[in-house]
Amino acid sequence: MILFIVIYLLVTIIVGLLAARLVHNTEDYLLAGRRLPFYLATGTLFATWFGTETILGSSSEFASGGLIAVVRDPFGAAMCLILVGLFYARPLYRMKLLTFGDFYRRRYSKTVEIVSGICIILTYLSWIAAQMVAFGILANSLTGIDTGTGIVAGALLVTAYTFIGGMWSVSVTDFMQMIFILAGLLAAVVEVSGIISLREIFEGAPDGFFRFYPEPGAGNHANYIAAWITIGLGSIAGQDIFQRVMGSRSERVAVWSSLSAGLMYLTVAMVPLMLALAARVLMPEVVAGERDHQMIIPDLISQYTSPLVRILLFGALLSAILSTASSAILAPSAILGNNIIKPAWGNVSDKTLLRLSRLSVLIVSAVALFIALKRGNIYALVGQASSVGLVSLFVPLTAGLFWKRATVRGAMISICAGVTVWLAASFIATAVDPVLFGLAAAVAGMISGSYLRDNA
Repeated sequence: MILFIVIYLLVTIIVGLLAARLVHNTEDYLLAGRRLPFYLATGTLFATWFGTETILGSSSEFASGGLIAVVRDPFGAAMCLILVGLFYARPLYRMKLLTFGDFYRRRYSKTVEIVSGICIILTYLSWIAAQMVAFGILANSLTGIDTGTGIVAGALLVTAYTFIGGMWSVSVTDFMQMIFILAGLLAAVVEVSGIISLREIFEGAPDGFFRFYPEPGAGNHANYIAAWITIGLGSIAGQDIFQRVMGSRSERVAVWSSLSAGLMYLTVAMVPLMLALAARVLMPEVVAGERDHQMIIPDLISQYTSPLVRILLFGALLSAILSTASSAILAPSAILGNNIIKPAWGNVSDKTLLRLSRLSVLIVSAVALFIALKRGNIYALVGQASSVGLVSLFVPLTAGLFWKRATVRGAMISICAGVTVWLAASFIATAVDPVLFGLAAAVAGMISGSYLRDNA
C-alpha cells in the first residue's frame, strides 16, 4: 500500500512537471493559454470540486445527521456549477479576463479590484487548509504518522507541482486524478455491495434519516435556504471556476463543461454517501463512538475490502485531495500576484508577473498550512470559505453582469456591509445562519449605494 502511494505521488509530480513545459507566459500559467478542450475543462472542474469535503466531510455529516445534513455539499455545490454554466460562463468568457479581480476593476474600479481580491484570497485559505487536513488524516490512516506531519508533507507536495506548472499542470493532473476517483469509488461500491445489500443498507437507517426538508419553523427554513446557497451561490464568484471557464478553448466549451461537471458531480457524490450509509450498518460503533467521523469511509475500506480495492479507493482519496488543493492554491495566488502585488509595483513585464504568480503560490500555501495546523474539521473549513464569497463577492459580480445601474459606490458598500454584518452575526451566534444576514446586507448595500450616486 505504502509503495503504491509513493509511486502514485511520484507519477503525479512527473506528469505535473511534463505539463509545465507548456507554460511560456502568464496566460499559460494562470489559464492554460485558453486552450483547454471539453474533456480537460470538464475533468478539471469535476476534480477540483470533488474534494475531500465530499468523500470525507460530507460522508461523515451524512452518517451522523442524515440527508438534510448534506444539503450544502453535494447538492448546493452541484447547483453552483450548473448555475455557472447556465448564466455566468458565457458573459464572463466574452470579457477575456485574466483573473476574477480584473472583472471587478473593469466593471467598477481599481479600489474594488483590491478589496474584492482580498476577499477572494480569504475565501480560499480555509478551503486549501481543508485539503491539507484531509491529506494528514489519510496519511495517518495509511502509515500511522502524526496527522500534523502528514499535513505538512501534503502541503509541500501539492505546492511543488503547482508552483512549477500552474494551470497546465493542475488541469492535466486533475484529469488523471478524475479517472482514479471514478475507478476507486466504483471498485469500492462493487465490493461493498457484495458484503451488504442495498435493502439492508436502507433498512438500517433510522427513521427520518432521508428527510430532505426542514422541520416546521421559520428558523429551520431560513437555515435550510442558507445551506443551499452557502456554496451554491457563494462559490459562483470563485477564482477556481473562473480559471476553468476562461481557460476553455471556446465559449461553448466553457458553458458545457460547467454543466457537465455539475451533473457529474451530483451523480458521483452519491457514492460516498452510500458508502457512509453502509458503514452505519457494518460499523455502528464508529458512528456511536468517539472516533473522528471523518474516518468512517477509510475505516470501512480498511476493514471490509480487498487490498486491490483499498489501493484504488485510497488512490481516489489522494486524487481528490491533490486535485482540489492544487486548484485552490493556484486560484488565490493568481489574484495575489496579478491584482494586489502587481498594482503596487506598477508596470511590470510578463516575465516578472509570472514570477510574482509563482511567489504568490508559496505565500498562499504557507498561510493555508498555518490554518490547517490550527483547525481540523474539513466540512466546517469548506463552509467557512464559501461564506466569505457569498457575503462579499456574489452580489457585486451578479449585479455587475446583469444590472446596468450597479456602481462603484454600490459595490463597495455591498462588500463592506455584507462582510461586517456577517461577522457581527457570527460573533453573537445568531440562531439563523449569519450568511443570510450578510447576504441581505450586501444586496441592500448594492441597491442603496447605486441609487445614492444617481441622486447625488
